[in-house]
Amino acid sequence: MKESFRLKETSVWITADEKKYIEIAKEEIKQCRKELERFARWNPYFLVTLESYRVEQAEVGSDSDRERNKDKIPEIVRRMIESAGKFGIGPMSAVAGTLAEFAVEAMRNAGATHAMVDNGGDVALICDREVLVGIYAGESPFSDRIALKINPSSSLLGICTSSGTVGHSISFGTADAATVLSNSASLSDAAATTLCNSVTDAHSIPKAFRSINHVEGIEGALIIYKDKLATWGKIPEIARL
Repeated sequence: MKESFRLKETSVWITADEKKYIEIAKEEIKQCRKELERFARWNPYFLVTLESYRVEQAEVGSDSDRERNKDKIPEIVRRMIESAGKFGIGPMSAVAGTLAEFAVEAMRNAGATHAMVDNGGDVALICDREVLVGIYAGESPFSDRIALKINPSSSLLGICTSSGTVGHSISFGTADAATVLSNSASLSDAAATTLCNSVTDAHSIPKAFRSINHVEGIEGALIIYKDKLATWGKIPEIARL
């Protein structure tokens, strides 16, 4: 079954075999957002910086003991900082993928063997059957025409897409879609932002992959720029829709 869920800026599609797992994902998203919003109230710079954010910069309360307060930094915040920091960009670049990842981890920990959360094109999943993950690329002729064929696996997979031509997110690139696959949706989200930022025209595509190929955990990537499609690394079979 598949169900949509919206909470403030977060709008997701949740897929699982049983309703109880979908409810678990919803509760996890609510809790993660609560922790994230509380942290951001004390650390507004966390929301707007486009550069790496260090844990040492964080404040989590009025207690003057900074070292003790560091233990109170939510895990979602730490994961966002770590993922984005690998590419030297701001932690909010990883927020959608990280939320999806936490939700799928919660479903898996509860016993789900087939679970997927799509947070605006940033996907975290585990699957016990073959699934197709489509790619939307705006006005490109490839948009909604191709999908990645994902084989069954109990290991979490993050498939995240960034675009310089679609959506309201900040991007300094012009790719219609920059998709990254890794063992973490948080990592894939930050990497997709970096990859998209690196695409300025068709000639920049080969060099763009160098912006992410040095980071451990990234399996492969795909760039769609107008009528061109390029891949790097280990990419699942591409199926026509």
